[in-house]
Amino acid sequence: MFLVLLYFALPLVDVLLSAEVSGLPGGDRLDCVKASDQCLKEQSCSTKFRTLRQCVAGKESNFSRATGLEAKDECRSAMEALKQKSLYNCRCKRGMKKEKNCLRIYWSMYQSLQGNDLLEDSPYEPVNSRLSDIFRLAPMVSVEPVLSKGNNCLDAAKACNLNDTCKRFRSAYITPCTSSTSNEICNKRKCHKALRLFFDKVPPKHSYGMLFCSCRDVACTERRRQTIVPVCSYEDREKPNCLNLQESCKKNYICRSRLADFFTNCQPESRSVSGCLKENYADCLLAYSGLIGTVMTPNYIDSSSLSVAPWCDCSNSGNDEEECKKFLNFFQDNTCLKNAIQAFGNGTDVNVWQPILPVQTTTATTTTASRLRNTGSETTNNEIPSHNDSPACANLQVRE
Repeated sequence: MFLVLLYFALPLVDVLLSAEVSGLPGGDRLDCVKASDQCLKEQSCSTKFRTLRQCVAGKESNFSRATGLEAKDECRSAMEALKQKSLYNCRCKRGMKKEKNCLRIYWSMYQSLQGNDLLEDSPYEPVNSRLSDIFRLAPMVSVEPVLSKGNNCLDAAKACNLNDTCKRFRSAYITPCTSSTSNEICNKRKCHKALRLFFDKVPPKHSYGMLFCSCRDVACTERRRQTIVPVCSYEDREKPNCLNLQESCKKNYICRSRLADFFTNCQPESRSVSGCLKENYADCLLAYSGLIGTVMTPNYIDSSSLSVAPWCDCSNSGNDEEECKKFLNFFQDNTCLKNAIQAFGNGTDVNVWQPILPVQTTTATTTTASRLRNTGSETTNNEIPSHNDSPACANLQVRE
């Protein structure tokens, strides 16, 4: 009898606990679209939200010039009132159906609160996954044992072709990224959109396998660098100043959000064994891949290291050169990101070692904490010495 009662009681307890957690500040939060809909149904919330949006958009002209201080007080009052609503604590999910609309609502709430761009909060709901979770999702046996043992990035492309979802979305970005138009080598806008869909929809075990594969020679690293078809998605005729590129990114809700997510989840920490403030490699790699397909698209800067950067430099920075270099170095010299890439390539995680399963496309080697910290070492699996006379493999065909 006791067991019967326990059988029916446990699910009820679980539901009650879930509801309690959802109501806590750190629990599940409404996405901003739903929170906005709730707010608009409530007169006081709706009024305050419209006022705040006018403040953020710089539309103080709706207020009398003679009452400028009153207008500022009204803006502060609106923000304080909305802090008590679910709208204030809302977040968005990457790749959600109404992502752009959700992000527009989020930034209308937070745009006036931001200071240092490198400290912007991520508008995305935390995923809190682990690389070890991705490894466990890999199938135990390969459907077709066609994977070679020499080039892990080539193996990853072949594994992608064995997965219907990966193959479909990869074909969808290869086509616009390699098709020239009348005046351009490709349609960059369509290429970027297709790349975002690829990294948003394809399981990480496949998309990461091609983007973060472990390499021992230049042919492999060049294939890794060519994953996003950089001639279309990354390179341009001229390199803009990085701060100008950042300003351009901030004008787009998707780009600004993905950049804020990258700053949040790939923040380095020298006192951490992992090199990451948040001690989570999977979240950092997710944030990095989220930038691909925006104007801030990063890529490996060469075929001999794990250094990445957007297509920009710090020339013509004037008095802002130090700020520009700080921004660029967050990409190029980011210990957290380099360690995360190396960990995925080696089949490891933060303080976790996972054996590589047959279909996994990376090299299974145990990586000690000291090796993770020293990503510039010549002995690391993901970095190789430069050999300018070695052939580069950059075949972009979908069917390998």
